[in-house]
Amino acid sequence: MSSAAPPPKRPIKVLMLHGFTQSGPLFHAKTRALEKNLQKAFPAGITLSYPTAPLRLSPADVPWALNSNSTNGGEANSDAKDEQEPDAWAWWRRKGDGEPYRYEGIEEGMSHIASVLKEEGPFDGVVGFSQGGACAAMVASLLEPGRREAFEAKYSLGGMRYPESFEADTGYVEGTIHPPLKFAVSYSGFAARGTELYRAFYEPKIKTPVLHFLGSLDAVVEEARSLALVEACETSEGRVVYHPGGHFLPSSQKAYVSALVGFIKEVLHAEEDEGKVEQSAEDRDVPF
Repeated sequence: MSSAAPPPKRPIKVLMLHGFTQSGPLFHAKTRALEKNLQKAFPAGITLSYPTAPLRLSPADVPWALNSNSTNGGEANSDAKDEQEPDAWAWWRRKGDGEPYRYEGIEEGMSHIASVLKEEGPFDGVVGFSQGGACAAMVASLLEPGRREAFEAKYSLGGMRYPESFEADTGYVEGTIHPPLKFAVSYSGFAARGTELYRAFYEPKIKTPVLHFLGSLDAVVEEARSLALVEACETSEGRVVYHPGGHFLPSSQKAYVSALVGFIKEVLHAEEDEGKVEQSAEDRDVPF
């Protein structure tokens, strides 16, 4: 994917959502090459914001994190298990042995993102990896016009409520804490399938332009789960990019960085053109 569209003439801001067991600083460290490439591609300025999810994971949530403390033929010391608190965080904890899953703590995760949107925004878009990729699509969905009504309709069927943290204190039905995002990017993301709980995120389909990156060798997130998110977006043609790797974000390979840059330029250029058309219409003399 590439675009001949020029970069925007104004600085842009992007929310970066890390994956399960990561943190904001760790995700930042893993995407420094991407950040440098984006800074070159957007000379007017680009700011990437890396919050850390609010749910701290325990050793029981991430037992593999204890491997480095192994003291006895691969078995971790029990005292170390009790004392160690890994620097691992999540936007929610997945419960259940198979689909449909339940996302414990999702309200807290969304509330934390809402506070970042209010305190550090406005943002032009959101980029997420893995659980953060799923979350990025959810955030874009929540900020779209009419989404609250979709949640209200699904609530009577067993769906979750529209997060109060995203409701603006304006008295208007459509009021949200942040304007709709101009784009979202999901690396190894997925959709919450098979349950009424989260269906309102995807029905009606997500209108915000979303670019999807999938690893052809990803053994962590099944392709079907990622494609379910692709299908939940109103426009998906030309917005799915496969890389020949596993569960990671390709942050330095030129082809995949170019795909991201081209996508962002394309959607922001379309927004600028739309703004010019609206301004031109406002400048016309009208007989009323």
